[in-house]
Formats: sequence, C-alpha cells, structure tokens
Amino acid sequence: MMLAAIVPSYGGPEAIRIAEVPEPVPGSNEVLVRVRAAGLNRAELMQRAGTYPEPPGADNTRLGLEFAGEVAAVGPGVTRWREGDRVMGLVTHGSQAQYLTAHERALAPVPAVLSDVEAGSVPEAFITAHDALFTIGGLRAGTDVLLHAIGSGVSTAALQLAVVSGARVLGTARTAGKLERAKALGLAVGIDVSVTPGFDKEVRAHAPGGVALAIDFVGASYFDRNLRALASQGRLVLVGSLGGQRGEVDMTLLMGHRIRVEGTMLRGRPFEQRCAAIQAFAREVVPLLARGAVKPIVDRTFPLARLADAHRAMEANVNFGKIVIEIPA
Repeated sequence: MMLAAIVPSYGGPEAIRIAEVPEPVPGSNEVLVRVRAAGLNRAELMQRAGTYPEPPGADNTRLGLEFAGEVAAVGPGVTRWREGDRVMGLVTHGSQAQYLTAHERALAPVPAVLSDVEAGSVPEAFITAHDALFTIGGLRAGTDVLLHAIGSGVSTAALQLAVVSGARVLGTARTAGKLERAKALGLAVGIDVSVTPGFDKEVRAHAPGGVALAIDFVGASYFDRNLRALASQGRLVLVGSLGGQRGEVDMTLLMGHRIRVEGTMLRGRPFEQRCAAIQAFAREVVPLLARGAVKPIVDRTFPLARLADAHRAMEANVNFGKIVIEIPA
C-alpha cells in the first residue's frame, strides 16, 4: 500500500483526502517511479472541483499531473531506464502519491543540478511552454511574444525559453511586484492590467506592428484584445480560460489580419502526441536546464499532508512560479 491524494467527492480543498491505496505494478514498457515531488497546477484545482473532464483512461479522483523521482522498478520491455535513474514526466492522474507507473517514453531525465523539488516543478510548466511557443507558436529569434499571467509557472518557464531563443517578451500581470520579479528573468516590457486593462494599446506602443505570438491563460475576456495586439499573420495560443470560456469574436480581425488561433491541453492529447511533446522537451529543454540557461522557479512547497493548504494558496493567486508538493518516504 502507499499514500496518495484522492478526492472521493468533488468540492473545495476540504474534499481532499490523503489515503492508503494499492501500490501500482509496472506493465509492459512501463516504469515504476518513486515520487519525490509533484508540482501543483490549476488544472488540478478544476479537477478537484469536478469541472475538468478527464480524458479516456484517466481517473479524476486521483490528483496530480506531473512528478519527479527515481526509477524503483522496470516492467518487461523497458530499455531506456534502469533502477535508480532520476526521472520526471507527466501523467493523466495520480502523481501526488508515493509511487506511480508511466510509460518509458513519457519520462525525461532529471539534470544533476536540479533538486527533487526543483525537478518536480518542471514538467507541466516547461513542456507546456515549449510546446506552445515553438511546436504550435513557431516562435523565432528576433520576434516579439506576449505572455499573460507572467507570474504563473508556465509563464515563468515560457519567459525564459523565449528570451534564450532570442525573442523579446512583453508580459502582463495584475500586480506590479510580479512584473518586477519577471524582469529579473528577462521580461522586456511589463504591463500591469490592474492599471492598464487595455493591454493591446500598451503592446502596440512598444511593438507598433504588433507581436508575432501571444500565449494566453485568461481566455474569453482577453480574446479581442489579443487579436488587436497581434501582428498580421500572428498566432494566438490558448493555454487556459481563467477569465471565461465563452465570448464574441470579431471575425474581421481574424480574417483581415490572417490570424491563426490554436488551443492546447496536454492532458487530453492522445498518448503518442503527449509522448512527442515530452521527448521534444527532453531533447531541447533538458540541456538548457542542465547548464543553467533556464531554471525552475519554485514559489513555495507543501508536504503531501497539507495538499489542501497548497490548493488554497494557489486559489489566492499570490504565487510567483510553482507550488510544489513534497512526497513523504
């Protein structure tokens, strides 16, 4: 048996239970991972509340989507990993537990320079950011990119990856303090939307031709302004919908400026596509982490026993970077 975070019935943070459940057994091409740390994500808050539909094969009563730890055992056919290897990765459920199983291609190596807590904060943020910026967004050196919610885990990762690639980053946040901290990571232009809600005009003041790419976590309430901030043939990648899921669209902006809009959700992707995103991250981002060109930003940690408090902290929206859950031995 092992300890795991579960939600027997959906609700607020008080619905979370830390319970004993059976330890999983690795199947063909699977690895058993002893989890040391697991990042917390807003998707898990929605999952806990029952507002985040699970993809096929997922279990929304088991919390946790990312993890770092070491290989405890390997199943039949595994060739990439050996017992004791430090690994990190993504799963559709159940990473906030002492053990989990994952396909060997759903894992990436942990650079020696990262602690377990730092590694636990990496996968969701950096895989999502890399995928949105480059695989979907086609970001190139010398172009401008707009990142919203600049203090979030994904945005702090995206900011660093964009800067390392040679792009200029404009970012929004609701507090001046988060913008100042982001400037230390390479943010070129900070826009406080609590003071300047019309961020598109501010973007155009610094990038008169518009930005080539916008990565958005807010959704419907920012949609029209995102279109106005984009350059002709710009791209808008929708990663979240904290500000609403439904709204009106000005089709003349989309058509006249030939703007491409694409949504992304790693958890809901088919298995092979998730693995492709993870392996692209392993090839292109893990080396950057290993040499310190980019780094995980950890705001605070909580033990697994205080997972409900971690949810409350994220709901308060005061974190800059990731909240990480430490898993007991």
